[in-house]
Amino acid sequence: MELLQAGVDSSVIALWLGHESIETTQTYLHAHLALKEVVLDKLKPYERHKPKRFRPSDRLLAFLESL
Repeated sequence: MELLQAGVDSSVIALWLGHESIETTQTYLHAHLALKEVVLDKLKPYERHKPKRFRPSDRLLAFLESL
């Protein structure tokens, strides 16, 4: 809703979100805000984890060496 309040056109928001039709975007933009808050309060906060380095298996390494 903040984008809409900032004056961003809903068709631009639809393009950013990859929606096929503006009607899909309208559904999300006009959903009941209190319901959104209840759902968001139930979510666990996002925790950014350091990406783990890829470690190929011995089988993969053997395959690549055989090429």
